[in-house]
Amino acid sequence: MRVGGIVFAVGALATLVTFAPMFLGTERFPPIAYFVCMLMGLGFALAAAGLLRSAAEQRRQAGDAARRLSER
Repeated sequence: MRVGGIVFAVGALATLVTFAPMFLGTERFPPIAYFVCMLMGLGFALAAAGLLRSAAEQRRQAGDAARRLSER
């Protein structure tokens, strides 16, 4: 989940940097800069996958604990 947050932050920063020339009237960045912007979506997907995986693990642990209590 942390990796997703880092990748998202890199993508968000790249997005801000690539939009700057429009407001400053400077020369556009090369196409690779716009590709790096797509990391924002990838980071979001990674973070969401980590969140879902973590939630599933917590549900599993809660279910195991409930079964142990009911067996007593």
